[in-house]
Amino acid sequence: MPKRNDLEHKALQFVMNTGYTGVLQSDLWRNLGASSREGSRISIKLENRGLIRREKELCDGRWTYRLFPKRMPASIDSIADCPCLMCIDNPRCDPSSTPSPQHCERLTEWLLLKSQDGTVTIGDS
Repeated sequence: MPKRNDLEHKALQFVMNTGYTGVLQSDLWRNLGASSREGSRISIKLENRGLIRREKELCDGRWTYRLFPKRMPASIDSIADCPCLMCIDNPRCDPSSTPSPQHCERLTEWLLLKSQDGTVTIGDS
């Protein structure tokens, strides 16, 4: 039988890989080969640690929880269209000089656009 920390790590990875659609708690423990009791305890522990979010959901006439990651895994796709990558001022851009990221209109517009489409959460910790 796998150790509990191994199951927690596998559970977190599985939930993170489901992305914005999340996964039913029952599907999670089945995928891990754990009991429903173990799956429930792991889900609660991950939620208490602030790693996932649980939302109650009615599925096939039974109440369960859908699990969502609090943070998505980083990928190059998340910054592929960032204006900084092709900016001519990039070599000189610094928080203590002009130009700076704090006063860049293109960067601000890009971040606002990303926050509206849900791919970036500004100010989330």
